[in-house]
Amino acid sequence: MKALTQIESARKGILTEEVKLAAVDEKMSPELMMERVAKGTVVICKNRVHDIKPLAIGEGCRVKVNANIGTSEDVNSLEEEIEKAKIAVEYGADAIMDLSTGRDLELTRNKIMEAAPVAIGTVPIYQAIVDCVREKKKSFSEMTVDEIFEAIEKQVASGVDFITVHCGINWNILKTVGKSDRVMGIVSRGGSITARWMAHNKKENPLYEYYDRLIDIAHKYDCVFSLGDGLRPGALADATDRPQIRELITLGELTERARDRGVQVMVEGPGHVPLDQVPANMTIQKTLCKGAPFYVLGPIVTDIAPGYDHITSAIGGAVAAMNGANFLCYVTPSEHLSLPTVEDVKEGVIASKIAAHAADIANKHPGAIDRDNQMAVARKNLDWDKQIELCIDPVKAKKYRGDRPAESDKDTCSMCGDLCAVKNYNDAREKLDKES
Repeated sequence: MKALTQIESARKGILTEEVKLAAVDEKMSPELMMERVAKGTVVICKNRVHDIKPLAIGEGCRVKVNANIGTSEDVNSLEEEIEKAKIAVEYGADAIMDLSTGRDLELTRNKIMEAAPVAIGTVPIYQAIVDCVREKKKSFSEMTVDEIFEAIEKQVASGVDFITVHCGINWNILKTVGKSDRVMGIVSRGGSITARWMAHNKKENPLYEYYDRLIDIAHKYDCVFSLGDGLRPGALADATDRPQIRELITLGELTERARDRGVQVMVEGPGHVPLDQVPANMTIQKTLCKGAPFYVLGPIVTDIAPGYDHITSAIGGAVAAMNGANFLCYVTPSEHLSLPTVEDVKEGVIASKIAAHAADIANKHPGAIDRDNQMAVARKNLDWDKQIELCIDPVKAKKYRGDRPAESDKDTCSMCGDLCAVKNYNDAREKLDKES
């Protein structure tokens, strides 16, 4: 008899330890958490063979942040990726995706999993390509269906908690992309690989055609599907177009098929989207995908800010999360330009954490504003040590405070000195209190 997955257990009214732990983290009753897992509006990310704290993503949960790391063919430093994993977790990443395409993917993935005790995601098609091109000396267009599924099972069996699979690009949808007026075409790496394989072999997308085989693998390990948005817009001009929406309709259908067979699903979303279209994109996804947790890349709300795309994505991410997105994939300053450095990873995580936190406050998640209220009190009291302690990046705050001390008064900062509004009001209030 197959072991029950989280969604199957919830449907049977079985309160698992993972659901109990997640409920405590989210300040939610275990019964409500179980109900939402049963409906599929919350997923519990924890592979059966991965010893981590379960991560709940979805309705009523804190907005979570993911950090993408991984080697490339050009930059293949395992030590640097391990350091990125550590710094991402230190600054608040709830999950790490290993997108490595360099050498020795299994060693890299295992070391990242050792370094980062959080939920781990992958894109298994990269494993399939590396195995095929480097070990079997074939073009990735020559991969067989069995080779693709062998790579998927290899990664899931290693303990990854969620996998991005680009199942939504089928023949009918792919044909519409070339006939559309898209500026950027397909910008998803996994999506473009899938499209090239289909065009070369003149065959249906194997992850779509053999979706039940994919479900079997995920069910065995209780691995969460992250249904990839292979046709996400890569430019503002392409946002909310027909190919994007047609793929999303298909992903909604695939979401229900997986749920029906006991596999948890979240759905990935755009991409580059003008700010005014972000709320509508969230509503469309939640409607078409029956409330499945929404995992968004950004969204990036302007195309002209390379070097600052962690900021453009944080702006979009805050609006997205306030309107229903549940999981933000960070974007680093090096997006569109290069492989991120350790410092880029830190900056990307912090920007996304700010967006997620702002949305949690707007959505009135229990306790979300508590730390902000503590900061307000510390500022009122000119308690600099406490302010720095409460910062999302205490190291940076302490550096700014130390680099530019106020010469006139150690209690103030160098911006205002004796003209400090807080100090002047505190002095005025003290005198008024004495007189009353």
